[in-house]
Amino acid sequence: MKKLSDSKMTIENGAQVIRTEVNALTQMADSLGDDFANAAELMCETRGRVIISGMGKSGHIGCKIAATLASTGTPSFFVHPSEASHGDLGMITRDDVCIVISNSGETTELHGLLAYLTRFSIPSIAITKNADSTLARQSTVALLLPDAPEACSVGMAPTTSTTCTLALGDALAVAVMRMKGFAKEDFHVFHPGGKLGAQFVRVGDVMHIGDEMPSVAADLAMGDVLVEMSAKGLGVAGVVNPDGTLFGIITDGDLRRNLDGLMDRSAGDTATKFPETAQPEMLLTEAMAIMNERNISALPVLDAAGQFVGLIHIHDCLRAGAA
Repeated sequence: MKKLSDSKMTIENGAQVIRTEVNALTQMADSLGDDFANAAELMCETRGRVIISGMGKSGHIGCKIAATLASTGTPSFFVHPSEASHGDLGMITRDDVCIVISNSGETTELHGLLAYLTRFSIPSIAITKNADSTLARQSTVALLLPDAPEACSVGMAPTTSTTCTLALGDALAVAVMRMKGFAKEDFHVFHPGGKLGAQFVRVGDVMHIGDEMPSVAADLAMGDVLVEMSAKGLGVAGVVNPDGTLFGIITDGDLRRNLDGLMDRSAGDTATKFPETAQPEMLLTEAMAIMNERNISALPVLDAAGQFVGLIHIHDCLRAGAA
């Protein structure tokens, strides 16, 4: 076991690293100017893709920036600078724009890529700390990282610089999103799976319709209502008017509250009128929030004309991953 004093020192060292990087991020945020706006505009207006390149740790950060851009509506991918010099330059076209990352701006492996960009007049955005570097001078726009120390104990390992580069990439991605009017609906197109995808599933995608939908007329005897509810297995039935609009809903709770003389009643006598409802275009997460708030397990679904068109059960939300 380490001594308590050693643990405290380790914690403080970790906190100091974070403070160093936070200070650098604040410095960078305060210094953003026209070059940032020009870079975002260049990315937004390109007819091709945004190509990211960088060596070493800059390359790792570049891969993440490319992934963020691609997932937010800006076609993008990473090209390794060494592989670029051995044939992968063919991936880059004159319709593209390149983001080239190098803290020093003099990374040897980037020379072939920079020469190619210059030769074919392909616009580029430099991310570097050195305004007088080869990279900054040869780029269309240069975005400068703050003159801040690395957070490692020897002041050399890429820490602060990579954190700032990642944040700058995020800032560019979000700026371009807003310029393009990228919305939640667009986000779902690129994230159909997992938890993110479930957040954009709509009620109409999973609701019970047609023969799966428990639906009874208001004048139907409760004996027949019980048969319908048992057959559909959802523990609920929508009660409809002759014109297809919703009269009310019958749940297991309504059955328990009306046990006395239940079989002498009709669906209309037993139903809860004016229940909570959903619409087909409503997000599944919104429907689930209503059910949780009202402590109910199902919602009738009405279209714009008030017609009873479906039923959504809390189990449908859970199966779709909306929980």
